[in-house]
Amino acid sequence: MDIDALAQNMVRHHTATFAPCVPQPVPDCHHNAAPVYRAALQACSALGFIAIDADCLARAWQTRFERTGEVDAAHWPDVPADFGLVPAPQTNAFAACPHQLGLYAVLPDAAWVGRMARAGVPTVQLRFKSDSAEAIAREVSAAVEAVQGTGALLFINDHWQVALAAGAYGVHLGQEDLDALQGHEVATLRASGVRLGVSTHGYAEMLRAAAVGPSYIAMGAVFPTTLKRMATAPQGVVRLTAYAQLMQQYSLVAIGGIGAEHFAQITATGVGSIAVVRALVNASNPEATAAQLMQALVT
Repeated sequence: MDIDALAQNMVRHHTATFAPCVPQPVPDCHHNAAPVYRAALQACSALGFIAIDADCLARAWQTRFERTGEVDAAHWPDVPADFGLVPAPQTNAFAACPHQLGLYAVLPDAAWVGRMARAGVPTVQLRFKSDSAEAIAREVSAAVEAVQGTGALLFINDHWQVALAAGAYGVHLGQEDLDALQGHEVATLRASGVRLGVSTHGYAEMLRAAAVGPSYIAMGAVFPTTLKRMATAPQGVVRLTAYAQLMQQYSLVAIGGIGAEHFAQITATGVGSIAVVRALVNASNPEATAAQLMQALVT
């Protein structure tokens, strides 16, 4: 098998899809590695995927070759089993949340949580930053109280122990927070019945998140955002589409720089929820804006 020729064929078929492509260094691999894997590793790196994601894709391409006996350079890997994903329902899954979480408002304090919950936003997240444990506990408890009677589902960002104590519906963790958890802590979270959402920024992180059986997976940042310094480049709508197709058994949330003007193309990917921050917090009339965004999600 001509590895270089196969890699070039893969790139030829997918350059237009993923353009503009910023080639990444090809990760080192053993010279005895399977040829389809080596070709796909080269190709995915040329198409702009960082090392850990290029490796995931190359492994999936190799697995598909072993499963089918064919090398289809034109068909982007999209079968969950080829990525090692376990079919739903997983035995270790967290409690389920709605597959369609709708408009997902990420908010800075309990007052905003209550305001958007009363405006009818179906899913809200408290992303409260403080070095004071007392302030965090107070804000989380206030947020839990603020959504009572509204029907809004409340997720707490990061502060999972406080969220459990306060009786929050769910917890949202970033990759670093997830990796920092000990096995018994994951078990405690799961046994509590709390819903778990996990941030991801590409194939490798999606597979890492899926391994714990989360309630939903957040994918981003889709577009550039100034709210948080991102270690990865914006993923874009094309990658989001590929992610959504692969991870469709999960409740999915798109996040990162998304405004009303993007809603149609985001919903076309198959993602069931769109998270917004500035679109609401910076709006002159947040309640009216929330109503408009919720309507945009169903039209």
